[in-house]
Amino acid sequence: MPQSFDSVILHIVFSTKQRQPFIQGQLRDRMHGYLANIGRVNGCKVFGVGGVNDHAHVACTLPRTICVSDLVRELKTESSKWAKKQGKDFKAFAWQAGYGVFSVSKSHLPALERYIANQEQHHESKTFKEEFLELLDKHDLEWDEAYMWD
Repeated sequence: MPQSFDSVILHIVFSTKQRQPFIQGQLRDRMHGYLANIGRVNGCKVFGVGGVNDHAHVACTLPRTICVSDLVRELKTESSKWAKKQGKDFKAFAWQAGYGVFSVSKSHLPALERYIANQEQHHESKTFKEEFLELLDKHDLEWDEAYMWD
């Protein structure tokens, strides 16, 4: 076959180091926009970026030109560099070392977009830890509490 085709949609989730509440106020919208731009620069179609003060969600395609770990590294590294330049209060900004990435079927994309858009309401009653563990369970992933949080 002379052409290659793909349709890979990802839900990427990562937290600030030790879940520090850095992503607040006007920084939140700007951070989400910056993460979306990083995705687009790397060839992704970005469907949504959201989150609250201690973590981010990104829904995007995975282009054939980059692997998942390289995309997540780009998202986290470039946004961390950007955040540190936003003022003295952000010099200590850092993302946690790990992340979650989950495959999403096209038929479930609208629900994921709503989920990401409604993060503030979602986190009125649920912590990031609770949410992340639910995602791991939903995707039938095994985990060990001793290695979950930094």
